[in-house]
Amino acid sequence: MAIQWYPGHMHKARKEIEEVMPQVDLVIEVLDARIPYSSENPMVQTLRGDKPCIKLLNKSDLADPETTQAWIEYLEQEQGVRAMAITTLQAGQVKKIPDLCRKFVPGRDKIEKDIRTMIMGIPNVGKSTIINTLAGRMIAKTGNEPAVTKTQQRINLKNGIVLSDTPGILWPKVDNEKSSYRLAVTGAIKDTAMEYEDVAMFAAEYFLTAYPEAIAERYKIKQMPNTDIELLEAIGRNRGALRPGGRIDLHKASEVLLHDFRAGRIGQLSLETPEMAEIEKIEVAKLLAEKQAKEEARKEQERLKRSGKRFS
Repeated sequence: MAIQWYPGHMHKARKEIEEVMPQVDLVIEVLDARIPYSSENPMVQTLRGDKPCIKLLNKSDLADPETTQAWIEYLEQEQGVRAMAITTLQAGQVKKIPDLCRKFVPGRDKIEKDIRTMIMGIPNVGKSTIINTLAGRMIAKTGNEPAVTKTQQRINLKNGIVLSDTPGILWPKVDNEKSSYRLAVTGAIKDTAMEYEDVAMFAAEYFLTAYPEAIAERYKIKQMPNTDIELLEAIGRNRGALRPGGRIDLHKASEVLLHDFRAGRIGQLSLETPEMAEIEKIEVAKLLAEKQAKEEARKEQERLKRSGKRFS
């Protein structure tokens, strides 16, 4: 499933971020704890340069705790990065963020100047809820649909921290097809832009391997199926997702699986591990290198054709 996105307001947001970034002391990037790799915007690394970064693994209450801890250790291998698992359902966790900012940028306290931070993250990752909790009032609009925040704003938390909020910026194209699917499974992409059955089959195939016990318990399946479509059919039968004649309604079964996952009703499940990310990074780099080589060969052929015409 290839996903390309870049609405006009996101292009504008990137330009605004580039203009403000030189005045920022610290970047806070909000990730989805279930998909830290797939929800990590590659543009953030480019935009922040060598500025320190706190990566918040939000929705950790929905993710596999052991996998989340592995992700924290993995992310902190990068120079200048600290990682922290949080859930916006527990305000106390969110309110620890300013202390972490102060520890990360100790010099600002000494000169009695505010720590200037920029909070970034893809749509629907919980960024606005985090901002409202830190501010203690409703400042940023929240919603279950992606791309709620449209404009950049500065928020003085009155505790030595100033936040620059940004729209949920997305990068032009997701090169890793598996990441595209994971973003769709978690709801980072609007449901109107995806094929439910296609996305649910991706999730079903992964759950069969990674979390068969949780799936069996949730849907009362005694004999686990061998394939993704068989799992969806089993879910459809058990949940009464039937069409006239007793045929399984795969669309409804897909909705059941995806909605249950997003709500945490199946259990605490993660869709990727650091080991998976390392393998996929290599695969993506190889794919991009091949594409670049083909493009360069195409341009060279065009150049030779033009040269031949010129001297004929």
